[in-house]
Amino acid sequence: MNTFLLSAAMQQQGGGMGIFIMMGAVLIIFWLFMIRPQQKKQNKIKAFQNALQEGTRVVTAGGMYGTIKHVNLENNTVDLEIARGTIVTVHKNYVFEDASAPTPNA
Repeated sequence: MNTFLLSAAMQQQGGGMGIFIMMGAVLIIFWLFMIRPQQKKQNKIKAFQNALQEGTRVVTAGGMYGTIKHVNLENNTVDLEIARGTIVTVHKNYVFEDASAPTPNA
């Protein structure tokens, strides 16, 4: 009798491989929809930051608009003119987008 109950319990449990396949599928979907787009966005921002040139109108991470007057590659800083005669220095990593480019409607 015990052997019969034990064999019935073993048949109901099934293989554990199905759970690993499901977990793998969930991880792949998570990577495709969450991590990969974020990596693409970061690479695009980094390429923009490395190609900064004088005269470009930009927006900083703090929302400050300005025109690039000087790029200092040694210190990774950018001098922005935010008003006539007012120049501020910000780190290159805080310049996020080109303000002269049209923004897509959301």
